[in-house]
Amino acid sequence: MDGTSGAVTVVASDLDRTLIYSAGALGLTMPDAQAPRLLCVEVYESRPLSYVTEDAAALLTELARRAVFVPTTTRTREQYGRIRLPGPAPRYAICANGGHLLVDGVSDPEWSAAVAARLEEKCAPLAEVRERMVAAADPAWLLKERVAEDLFAYLVVDRALLPPGWVKELGEWADGLGWSVSLQGRKVYAVPKPLTKGAAVEEVARRTGAARTLGAGDSLLDADLLHVVDRGWRPGHGELADAGWTAPGVTVLAERGVLAGEAVLRGFLSEV
Repeated sequence: MDGTSGAVTVVASDLDRTLIYSAGALGLTMPDAQAPRLLCVEVYESRPLSYVTEDAAALLTELARRAVFVPTTTRTREQYGRIRLPGPAPRYAICANGGHLLVDGVSDPEWSAAVAARLEEKCAPLAEVRERMVAAADPAWLLKERVAEDLFAYLVVDRALLPPGWVKELGEWADGLGWSVSLQGRKVYAVPKPLTKGAAVEEVARRTGAARTLGAGDSLLDADLLHVVDRGWRPGHGELADAGWTAPGVTVLAERGVLAGEAVLRGFLSEV
């Protein structure tokens, strides 16, 4: 909450490569003796997977005290459940790119039903898109194919072997079916156009009576989130940075890697 007016501020942030970082994404370019102390916030198969700096942990704890902090991720609910962020457990969280709105850890059935109805009305079936994706892929570079929460599909690929025009061609085909295609790291996502983080954030703002919304993200799937919030932040790395993407009200940070996570949190705190 805003300490002067008492107005509620909703702060919606992407997680992976925005607030939390795998070892490969930390971007520790400074001398070893000057590297920040790290806190592990995710364990997968008994091994540490994701980190924040200790300073970021303190900033996030303070942010949760002053605003309605909403983790906002393309991860499935199961994948999100592995993360242990500093501070109190968030009341709201958004998973599956807006497909699930968690309230106190439980998916809200009304929101899920509304999303399902919207996708059925406006988009071709998931099975049709998934079939085309897999059929068009070459086993030489396709490593895995997955369906997330029965809402969208993605391929894990060997990016070095992925043909230059493949993603664009698939995207042009999917566009007419109400789907969008994007390449993010080693993953090619096919996501229904109405399935957005921004729509879920607007629902949280409605439920909380928020006076302002803030957001941050690094990937193409975060663009709609950054468009709907009142103020946004974008790290100096990621697909949005690679594309030179920006929008009114969005601050482009110079920081890259895990230090960008700190910069995002300082930006949020400066506004609440």
